[in-house]
Amino acid sequence: MKTFATVFFTLVVILCFSQGKFKANPQAVPKQPTPTLAIGSKAPDFRLPAADGKYYSLKDFASAKVLVVVFTCTHCPTAQAYEDRIKNIVTDYKNKGVAVVAISPNSPISLLLEELGYTDLNDDYENMAIRAKDKGFNFPYLYDGDTESVSIKYGPVATPHAFVFDAQRILKYNGRLDAVEKPGQANAEDLRAAIDATLADKEITMPVTKTFGCSVKWAWNTEYKAKNEKNWESRPVTLEEIDTEGIKKLVSNDSDKLRLINIWATWCGPCILEYPDFLELQRMYGARDFEFVSLSADKLDKKDKALKFLQSKHSGVQNYIFKEADIYKLIEAVDPKWNGALPYTILVEPGGKVVYSLQGSIENLKLKKLIVEHPKLGRYF
Repeated sequence: MKTFATVFFTLVVILCFSQGKFKANPQAVPKQPTPTLAIGSKAPDFRLPAADGKYYSLKDFASAKVLVVVFTCTHCPTAQAYEDRIKNIVTDYKNKGVAVVAISPNSPISLLLEELGYTDLNDDYENMAIRAKDKGFNFPYLYDGDTESVSIKYGPVATPHAFVFDAQRILKYNGRLDAVEKPGQANAEDLRAAIDATLADKEITMPVTKTFGCSVKWAWNTEYKAKNEKNWESRPVTLEEIDTEGIKKLVSNDSDKLRLINIWATWCGPCILEYPDFLELQRMYGARDFEFVSLSADKLDKKDKALKFLQSKHSGVQNYIFKEADIYKLIEAVDPKWNGALPYTILVEPGGKVVYSLQGSIENLKLKKLIVEHPKLGRYF
């Protein structure tokens, strides 16, 4: 039998663990001015959760001679283009008394699906952790998406936006890392110059520079989200009949886009459950060289049922239903290697090369990464 002390100790451990585990809760925030912190200002304090599960505040960097605070995010192509440069800053200055911390200022509630065309991840706390692990971040990556209270005090304009503070945590520089977004073309020269000058207690030639990147997603900027949803839901939903030759042409992909084809049916439970994920992919990447096409394997006399389902999901994409009686012709036309079980999904390059095929429910994150990292798209401009 467990002693009272053992039970008590176990409960304390569980309680401490549950209290220490952060759960994101993005909230509505009243619209307010967000002026950028002026040169000579004291660094506003913070206590924020990081992608590694720990909390960080200013005092955690008290020993640093220089503190660099970079406001960045997960979804923005410009932010992604600078990730390696931030890592290099950390490596190159780790023995010089320089600390680097990154903060994501974006509220997930104001981010549109259509703004995710250059990423596999949004700006949720959970997705931050995935990106930090994928890229091997060597700096704390903090989340301010619940209330944006810290970001409002610093006033970043875009992602990324860097702030350099001296040993007394007085702001010496704010602005860009460098003037060239494309990776491999620059090495954060502006930020390095500001750090070097601050370490040497010298005047910074240009203490304020303009920034370029994605605008900060303040929680009060939600008007476009409602309009965007309305626009998507107002798209016409049709269901076109297609024969074997039409399917072969579809799979041969004579377009200039990556084509994702999902074969589904109204009687297939997994098909119905995952279908919204495909529409999310279309909304994320549809403005680029990508298109999603749905192909119903329902019998033709169930066309009305299939159309009704597509309408309920606002499937304003190319929707087809196989019109021939022999379902095995459909199977062979899509992929001779497919044994016919639903759902079935293929990703086809222009010219007909299949780069992804899966029988069963899709691996959503894996598929997103495959799409965005394909040479037809890419993470950067």
